[in-house]
Amino acid sequence: MLKIYLSDELGVLEEKKEITRGCWVNLISPTEDEIIKLSNELDLPIEFLKDPLDEEERSRIEKDEGNILIIVNIPLASMDEHNNMIYDTIPLGIIFTKGCFITVCLKDNPILQSFIKNNIKNFFTYKKTRFSLQILYFMATSYLKYLKQISKLSDTIEKQLHESMKNKELFSLLNLEKSLVYFTTSLKSNNYVMQKILRGNYLKMYEDDQELLEDVIIEHQQAIEMADTYTNILSSMMDAFASVISNNVNNVMKLLTSITIIMAIPTMVASFYGMNVAIPFQNYQHSFLFAIILSFVLSSVTAVIFWKKKFF
Repeated sequence: MLKIYLSDELGVLEEKKEITRGCWVNLISPTEDEIIKLSNELDLPIEFLKDPLDEEERSRIEKDEGNILIIVNIPLASMDEHNNMIYDTIPLGIIFTKGCFITVCLKDNPILQSFIKNNIKNFFTYKKTRFSLQILYFMATSYLKYLKQISKLSDTIEKQLHESMKNKELFSLLNLEKSLVYFTTSLKSNNYVMQKILRGNYLKMYEDDQELLEDVIIEHQQAIEMADTYTNILSSMMDAFASVISNNVNNVMKLLTSITIIMAIPTMVASFYGMNVAIPFQNYQHSFLFAIILSFVLSSVTAVIFWKKKFF
């Protein structure tokens, strides 16, 4: 899908049919024909348009004859087949050409949608440097938002794990831990790109742009620290609750074993009195009642002993 947008002087975004100077070209999972057409029309290396479509593409910045490619990994939240929230990262390509600004991504995402819906203040498509920094800043805040969601999810799962004997909650924690690993890796590589932009001479920046880039770097560093902290917490929680689940199972087995022993006593007494040999009180008219009382007394004594031993 290829969409072309252009901001007017008031910052109102309008969709256009043709590429004009100062426009924003947004490519979402583009076809081969769209990639080739755009590459030829803008005299742009075709790799600039194809590289961000690789899910495993690393974050980097590259310059080629006045064209600049910035690839960063943005966070994405979705639902799995069991309606559980999962978090991942995908590459986003930001391309500067002489006449326009281009974004390339495999999937539609909330970050670009916020610009399309005019939810971002002071946003102009023809201010390419500031536009790119605004994308990077919103990307950093999205990481922070998803990290807070992961923290809340882990707290909810922790409460469920207190009485759980199943592996479902542990698998949920494992998915969250995996998401945090993706976030940490992507944030660190993104931060490397930000530092390179700050130190290098890739983008023409004014003082306000410089300050915005520094804010982006600070937000990224904060997100990295949060991701590292949550990863350590989740790792500790998984180890602790694996032991808790094992202990819960042991308690249940101990209870069932105690009940089995108590229930086995009446069976044992009945077995003795069912033998085809001479036994005490076999001619006594209340011998059946005697067997019942004996079974009850022995079972009760055993139950009291187990209760004092805290077997149940």
